[in-house]
Amino acid sequence: MAQTRTQEIGPSARPVTVPEDLSDPSLPKAAGQVELPLHIRWSGPATTYDLDDPVDRARVYEQVLREGTEDDVRFFIDPDQLAGIFDELVLPVSVREAWSKWLGPRPSV
Repeated sequence: MAQTRTQEIGPSARPVTVPEDLSDPSLPKAAGQVELPLHIRWSGPATTYDLDDPVDRARVYEQVLREGTEDDVRFFIDPDQLAGIFDELVLPVSVREAWSKWLGPRPSV
């Protein structure tokens, strides 16, 4: 058993899900109170988040971008909301890089 993280194990080894059709307006989107599925929020008790609350939305987006499937990303992530809070999210480097490419250049504040 490996005792340390390497490129082959650990968070950086996970594939990053960036669906090409995320901006499709016909896709259903989560709103209001949500509870993340166990494969996303696998640690700790079930928690209800309010997507209308900026802090809760950021926590949901961080977890979904790190752990979610393409369907999860399509459902929980609103691309306009993501663009507005992306720089504030706590994400692994591999996730940030993949999504930075999708979001494209953003103006400096």
